Amino acid sequence: KETFLEMERAAQRLTQNIGYIGAGTVEYLYNAAENKFFFLELNPRLQVEHPVTEELTQVNLPALQLQVCSGIPLSNIPQVRKFYGKADSDTSPIDFMKDNYVYPTRHVLAARITAENPDDGFKPTSGRIDRIKFQSSVSCWGYFSVGANG
Repeated sequence: KETFLEMERAAQRLTQNIGYIGAGTVEYLYNAAENKFFFLELNPRLQVEHPVTEELTQVNLPALQLQVCSGIPLSNIPQVRKFYGKADSDTSPIDFMKDNYVYPTRHVLAARITAENPDDGFKPTSGRIDRIKFQSSVSCWGYFSVGANG
Protein backbone atom coordinates (compact mmCIF):
# COMPACT_ATOMS: atom_id res chain seq x y z
CA LYS A 1 0.00 0.00 0.00
CA GLU A 2 2.78 2.42 0.90
CA THR A 3 4.55 2.04 -2.45
CA PHE A 4 1.32 2.59 -4.38
CA LEU A 5 0.63 5.70 -2.31
CA GLU A 6 4.14 6.97 -3.17
CA MET A 7 3.42 6.32 -6.86
CA GLU A 8 0.12 8.19 -6.66
CA ARG A 9 1.68 11.16 -4.88
CA ALA A 10 4.52 11.26 -7.43
CA ALA A 11 1.93 11.32 -10.24
CA GLN A 12 0.09 14.17 -8.50
CA ARG A 13 3.31 16.15 -8.07
CA LEU A 14 4.21 15.57 -11.73
CA THR A 15 0.88 16.86 -13.00
CA GLN A 16 1.02 19.86 -10.68
CA ASN A 17 4.58 20.72 -11.69
CA ILE A 18 3.76 20.74 -15.42
CA GLY A 19 0.38 22.44 -14.96
CA TYR A 20 -1.57 19.46 -16.31
CA ILE A 21 -5.32 19.63 -15.82
CA GLY A 22 -7.63 16.85 -16.94
CA ALA A 23 -7.99 13.10 -16.99
CA GLY A 24 -4.81 11.20 -17.57
CA THR A 25 -2.79 8.16 -16.66
CA VAL A 26 0.75 8.17 -15.31
CA GLU A 27 2.50 4.87 -15.97
CA TYR A 28 5.42 3.45 -14.03
CA LEU A 29 7.66 0.42 -14.26
CA TYR A 30 7.84 -1.33 -10.88
CA ASN A 31 10.80 -3.40 -9.69
CA ALA A 32 9.38 -5.67 -6.98
CA ALA A 33 12.78 -7.03 -5.95
CA GLU A 34 13.97 -3.54 -5.02
CA ASN A 35 10.54 -2.02 -4.27
CA LYS A 36 11.33 0.86 -6.64
CA PHE A 37 9.30 2.44 -9.41
CA PHE A 38 10.34 4.37 -12.48
CA PHE A 39 8.34 6.85 -14.58
CA LEU A 40 7.37 5.64 -18.07
CA GLU A 41 4.84 8.08 -19.48
CA LEU A 42 1.88 10.38 -18.95
CA ASN A 43 -1.10 9.65 -21.20
CA PRO A 44 -3.46 12.64 -21.50
CA ARG A 45 -6.63 10.58 -21.81
CA LEU A 46 -8.60 7.80 -20.22
CA GLN A 47 -6.99 4.47 -20.95
CA VAL A 48 -8.92 1.69 -22.66
CA GLU A 49 -8.72 -0.14 -19.32
CA HIS A 50 -10.58 2.62 -17.47
CA PRO A 51 -13.49 0.27 -16.63
CA VAL A 52 -11.06 -1.54 -14.30
CA THR A 53 -10.48 1.70 -12.39
CA GLU A 54 -14.21 2.37 -12.36
CA GLU A 55 -15.02 -1.04 -10.91
CA LEU A 56 -12.26 -0.74 -8.33
CA THR A 57 -13.16 2.78 -7.19
CA GLN A 58 -16.91 2.76 -7.97
CA VAL A 59 -16.40 6.11 -9.76
CA ASN A 60 -17.75 6.60 -13.30
CA LEU A 61 -14.78 8.31 -14.98
CA PRO A 62 -16.45 9.62 -18.19
CA ALA A 63 -19.31 11.06 -16.10
CA LEU A 64 -16.75 12.53 -13.70
CA GLN A 65 -14.99 14.26 -16.61
CA LEU A 66 -18.27 15.80 -17.78
CA GLN A 67 -19.07 17.04 -14.29
CA VAL A 68 -15.65 18.65 -13.90
CA CYS A 69 -15.93 20.20 -17.39
CA SER A 70 -19.28 21.61 -16.29
CA GLY A 71 -17.52 23.48 -13.49
CA ILE A 72 -18.29 21.17 -10.56
CA PRO A 73 -15.25 20.98 -8.28
CA LEU A 74 -13.85 17.45 -8.03
CA SER A 75 -14.20 17.50 -4.25
CA ASN A 76 -17.96 18.23 -4.55
CA ILE A 77 -18.80 15.19 -6.68
CA PRO A 78 -20.66 12.56 -4.60
CA GLN A 79 -18.82 9.51 -6.00
CA VAL A 80 -15.45 11.13 -5.26
CA ARG A 81 -16.54 12.13 -1.76
CA LYS A 82 -17.69 8.56 -1.09
CA PHE A 83 -14.35 7.25 -2.38
CA TYR A 84 -12.65 9.47 0.21
CA GLY A 85 -14.97 8.22 2.95
CA LYS A 86 -16.96 11.45 3.27
CA ALA A 87 -20.59 11.22 4.36
CA ASP A 88 -23.26 12.88 2.21
CA SER A 89 -23.79 15.49 4.93
CA ASP A 90 -20.05 16.20 5.24
CA THR A 91 -19.08 19.32 3.29
CA SER A 92 -15.46 19.49 4.43
CA PRO A 93 -12.93 19.98 1.62
CA ILE A 94 -10.75 17.17 0.31
CA ASP A 95 -7.01 17.83 0.07
CA PHE A 96 -6.09 15.39 -2.69
CA MET A 97 -2.38 15.76 -1.92
CA LYS A 98 -2.80 14.84 1.76
CA ASP A 99 -6.10 13.05 2.35
CA ASN A 100 -6.20 9.30 1.78
CA TYR A 101 -9.08 7.55 0.06
CA VAL A 102 -10.79 4.47 1.42
CA TYR A 103 -8.55 1.64 0.26
CA PRO A 104 -10.48 -0.67 -2.09
CA THR A 105 -11.43 -4.09 -0.80
CA ARG A 106 -12.11 -5.62 -4.20
CA HIS A 107 -10.04 -6.98 -7.04
CA VAL A 108 -10.53 -6.46 -10.76
CA LEU A 109 -9.07 -8.30 -13.70
CA ALA A 110 -9.23 -7.35 -17.37
CA ALA A 111 -8.19 -9.52 -20.27
CA ARG A 112 -7.90 -8.80 -23.96
CA ILE A 113 -8.19 -11.48 -26.63
CA THR A 114 -6.03 -10.72 -29.64
CA ALA A 115 -5.21 -12.58 -32.82
CA GLU A 116 -1.60 -12.78 -33.97
CA ASN A 117 -0.07 -14.70 -36.83
CA PRO A 118 3.02 -16.63 -35.62
CA ASP A 119 3.99 -17.32 -39.25
CA ASP A 120 4.16 -13.57 -39.97
CA GLY A 121 6.25 -12.30 -37.05
CA PHE A 122 3.25 -12.30 -34.69
CA LYS A 123 1.67 -9.37 -36.51
CA PRO A 124 -1.95 -8.63 -35.62
CA THR A 125 -4.36 -10.43 -37.88
CA SER A 126 -8.05 -10.96 -38.24
CA GLY A 127 -9.39 -14.34 -37.41
CA ARG A 128 -12.47 -16.25 -36.50
CA ILE A 129 -13.52 -17.19 -32.99
CA ASP A 130 -15.17 -20.57 -33.22
CA ARG A 131 -16.37 -20.77 -29.63
CA ILE A 132 -16.38 -18.56 -26.57
CA LYS A 133 -18.28 -19.05 -23.33
CA PHE A 134 -18.62 -16.65 -20.41
CA GLN A 135 -20.13 -17.55 -17.10
CA SER A 136 -23.04 -15.25 -16.34
CA SER A 137 -22.66 -13.25 -13.15
CA VAL A 138 -23.42 -9.73 -11.95
CA SER A 139 -19.72 -9.43 -11.16
CA CYS A 140 -18.54 -10.59 -14.57
CA TRP A 141 -19.01 -8.55 -17.71
CA GLY A 142 -17.43 -8.17 -21.09
CA TYR A 143 -17.50 -5.92 -24.09
CA PHE A 144 -16.51 -6.63 -27.64
CA SER A 145 -15.13 -4.65 -30.54
CA VAL A 146 -15.69 -6.10 -33.96
CA GLY A 147 -14.97 -4.76 -37.40
CA ALA A 148 -17.57 -3.84 -39.99
CA ASN A 149 -17.33 -7.32 -41.48
CA GLY A 150 -17.92 -9.07 -38.16
